[in-house]
Amino acid sequence: MNKTISPEHELEIQRGIRQAEDALVIAVEDALNTCEYPTSGRDKLEESQFRNLVRVADSTESPEVVKNFIRYQVGRERKWGRGEKSLAERIIQDIDSRLNTSAQEIVKAAQETDEKKRVWMELIRRYLGYGARHLRYLNSNSEG
Repeated sequence: MNKTISPEHELEIQRGIRQAEDALVIAVEDALNTCEYPTSGRDKLEESQFRNLVRVADSTESPEVVKNFIRYQVGRERKWGRGEKSLAERIIQDIDSRLNTSAQEIVKAAQETDEKKRVWMELIRRYLGYGARHLRYLNSNSEG
């Protein structure tokens, strides 16, 4: 059963999400700048593949569905990298640790712990969206 949250608590949640944005941008840019994944050649990660991941996140309320899609992509092709230092692994780690922790802190501050999954998914969507933008920037620089 869905409970209605107060407008004040919803504003507190939205404020917490906005305040987390810098950390989201920094985390995903660091992942794209430092992790192992193909940046050139036939297996190069293109914005379209990253945007597909963003679309999956937009179409679900489940962090597990997003992680499942990433693992599926790793199984299909090398574009996301493979192994501990891969971009795919880092994104999954960020979802499980950084973004999960941020969501917990936001809902705790807003006194709305029942909203954690919704906030977590919003953070995931923003993180991935910022990643798609940064990948576009990286790819445009490599193209000249």
